[in-house]
Amino acid sequence: MKIFAVDTSSGVASAAVCDGDKLVCEVTVNNKLTHSQTLMPIIDEVFARSGIAPDEIDLFAVAEGPGSFTGLRIGITTVKALAHAVNKQIAGVNTLEAMCFNIPFCPHIISPVMDARRGEVYNAFYRFEKGVLKEICPPRALPLSECLKELKGMSEETVFLGDAVPVYKDIIKAELGDMAHFAPQNVNMQKASGVLEAAKSKNPQNYYEITPKYLRKSQAEREYEERGNK
Repeated sequence: MKIFAVDTSSGVASAAVCDGDKLVCEVTVNNKLTHSQTLMPIIDEVFARSGIAPDEIDLFAVAEGPGSFTGLRIGITTVKALAHAVNKQIAGVNTLEAMCFNIPFCPHIISPVMDARRGEVYNAFYRFEKGVLKEICPPRALPLSECLKELKGMSEETVFLGDAVPVYKDIIKAELGDMAHFAPQNVNMQKASGVLEAAKSKNPQNYYEITPKYLRKSQAEREYEERGNK
């Protein structure tokens, strides 16, 4: 099965294609350019370098959230358009789950943390059991302090990865000490290859059924409600 995947849930833009168990091509860019500037050139490069055409893809996959509101909309809309053009199905993948496939067979709890701003993180807990990823705690948006309190209560070594690590690394180390570990930079961020792996266990959907999973209201919605309450 040929799968094409995209992740634009953070500042990272990534696209990849696999043919069965072979990762044929992956391009990941992490710079200050917007997804509207980088995503289509990345997609064009992946198809060109892999030698696989869009109509040869059996399944499209995309990170559906949580993450950047604008980034998710760009990635999902683009993949839906590709799937529509060749009449293929899509697998939506939770961003946090996909990140765990950056460090497969990790013996510890895996705690992806994405910076949700306003002192909060997008987070979930996972563990690999006999090579199969298991969810310990479902995705949610919460203050980092609450996340660390839960982990302290579990008293297990934990590996952190995600764009919130550079922001909160010192706080995490101060709270958890030697129980906290951090993924190296080459596997710390979102990658489309992780979306590929996670998509293999998902039920495909019609492209029009895929929508972003934000986990919380946008800043514009919150500000509108605050003005209304006043």
